[in-house]
Amino acid sequence: MNQPILIGITGGTGSGKSSIAKAIFQRFGEESIALIPQDSYYKDQSHLAFEERIRTNYDHPCAFDTDLLIEHLHELMAGRSIEMPQYDFTWHNRTSETQTVESRPIIIVEGILVLEDARLRDLLAIKIYVDTDADIRILRRLVRDMEERGRDVASVIEQYLDVVRPMHLQFIEPTKKYADLIIPEGGQNHVAIDVMVRSIGTLVDEGFKETLGQP
Repeated sequence: MNQPILIGITGGTGSGKSSIAKAIFQRFGEESIALIPQDSYYKDQSHLAFEERIRTNYDHPCAFDTDLLIEHLHELMAGRSIEMPQYDFTWHNRTSETQTVESRPIIIVEGILVLEDARLRDLLAIKIYVDTDADIRILRRLVRDMEERGRDVASVIEQYLDVVRPMHLQFIEPTKKYADLIIPEGGQNHVAIDVMVRSIGTLVDEGFKETLGQP
């Protein structure tokens, strides 16, 4: 069996990481790609009271169960399926449910700290950093947190200033130096997406060419 190609996509909150991942997914199709959001690997907090869980710093490397993420990526790279955890941001904890993810020729792991851990970086064949201006990112986060996570404007802004921005400067922005490709403005950058698709096609073994629809 040919070993899957592992791609990491990172960048600050609201940078457009998910848009890039979806664009690649659309080019190659669901039979060829497995999407692994780093957000699914926030640590279980069942041992903490809700009042303590809401104070979790989700932008710090310690918030993630990176050991489990790496273990699961090794399983996928070996051609085996995984049971990916699911996280509920309303309750600030993992749910009791998991999602079965099958190994695919291309595996994309996407999240704010994908390039922060050297063990994870070393697994990646392609490392992508999505670089978007801070004012655009905070507006996108504001809309997302209000619509999807039931937050109010004041709490989103407070969290951004107290936690998100400092963590971005300390842990996320510095990982840009590890990227193979830096993409400004996320999914709107169609030229960069075309470059990515060609690069991915080059790295995928000949045995996958027909499946991926590459010439």
